[in-house]
Amino acid sequence: MANTAELRKTKAAMDELAPSVQPHLTVQDTLKSRHHRIVIVGGGAGGLELATQLADAERQRKRAEVILVDRSATHLWKPLLHEVAAGTMDEDTHELEYVAQARWHHFEFQQGELIGLDRTRRVIKISALFDEENMEILPVREMAYDTLVLAIGSETNFFGTPGAAEHAIAIDTPSEAERFRRRWLAICMRANSHLSGQENTHHPRVDVAVIGAGATGVELAAEIRSAAEVLGAYGLHHLDPRRDIRITIVEAGPRILAGVQERVAEDTARLLHELNIDVLVNERVTRVEKNAVVTATGKNLPTDLTVWTAGIRISKVLADIGLPTNKLGQVPVLQTLQTEVDQDIFAFGDCASCPWPEKGTLAPPRAQVAQQQAKFLYHALRKRLAKKPLPLFEFHDYGSLISLGRFDAVGNIMGKLIGKALLIEGTLARVLYAWLYRRHLMALHGFLRMLVDWMAQWLRRRTTPRVKLH
Repeated sequence: MANTAELRKTKAAMDELAPSVQPHLTVQDTLKSRHHRIVIVGGGAGGLELATQLADAERQRKRAEVILVDRSATHLWKPLLHEVAAGTMDEDTHELEYVAQARWHHFEFQQGELIGLDRTRRVIKISALFDEENMEILPVREMAYDTLVLAIGSETNFFGTPGAAEHAIAIDTPSEAERFRRRWLAICMRANSHLSGQENTHHPRVDVAVIGAGATGVELAAEIRSAAEVLGAYGLHHLDPRRDIRITIVEAGPRILAGVQERVAEDTARLLHELNIDVLVNERVTRVEKNAVVTATGKNLPTDLTVWTAGIRISKVLADIGLPTNKLGQVPVLQTLQTEVDQDIFAFGDCASCPWPEKGTLAPPRAQVAQQQAKFLYHALRKRLAKKPLPLFEFHDYGSLISLGRFDAVGNIMGKLIGKALLIEGTLARVLYAWLYRRHLMALHGFLRMLVDWMAQWLRRRTTPRVKLH
């Protein structure tokens, strides 16, 4: 169910940008089209980049029309969510309305969730959209396709841990990140006012537990520490940001950042220690309570706020609509990114299980993979429109970058000339990390608009608080 702000934006945008949205599109309408119809389900970074660039490229040739489907009205680059959660970034200045992007780049946008698939008729079914008063805004719709691309991404996996879904917050979406930010700020304000139930202590304390030491968990912990050190300038003078705000990362595995090189993980662990962030490894969480986290070794960690970043899973919708999936819910695909059961259906990103022949394994569910697959599909689908053979996708690992907010960044880049990974840290790592987002904006808007946006954000940071306070 969409929130009120998103629904208002959707309705207003539909009224203004009617050519870009057809809320009552029927299968009969789509069959009248003379063009090849490409439907992309999922407006994450990869899906939106693919829709934008493909529609722009095919505008002159008029061989295809592109439709993007997403349950949300707006797009925010997912790697920014930890900054939104900590309050060091205002999502309103970075989110993009799908209908506006559709108008600017000549594709159509349909808001709703994928709820059905008829492969024989080549039709998908999209859910109805309701407001908070249960009034229907958009009806259930069927939409025909010639080529279907699935890019639905992933969601948090609580692994059935008792109490996790009830007492821990995930940050998969902007609304979840905003929920975390509001609770974090409220807890700090109560502690500062000695209303946290710790009135007998000289210094009130805030305990934050981050479950999972992957990139999201590590970056969120550092960003919370960064925000904590700023709060004192805005009235929370009684809280010492290092002593009174305690941040603990709890990881079930033997080390943090299991998906990156060990040298990067070791450097990151050292930097976390310097930030007074506790890291507990080999500690599997067995239960999450309202004010505590319990581990398999018997530790009972007090917590005022718990965030869960310990794993991902794919929505059950892919299995529900009849596609074969693996134990993670991913759809197995060929190296062309076509599904094994239907050559008219492609899948990429987290929701696809894609071969990585060079390593004899599967491509990892990382943003880098999705970005490369989106670029690959841009060329592959244009070859498909020209009735040419499809190329084979090859993933190239360019390394990993971990941001520790304004404190530092660390990572490795793959050095082709010397045949090994290069460890980087400090200014260079921070610049490269920031460039990842700018490259995403450039794919959506072009170089000039990306540059203008960069300058606008730089100016804005000098006229607004460093943390969001409302």
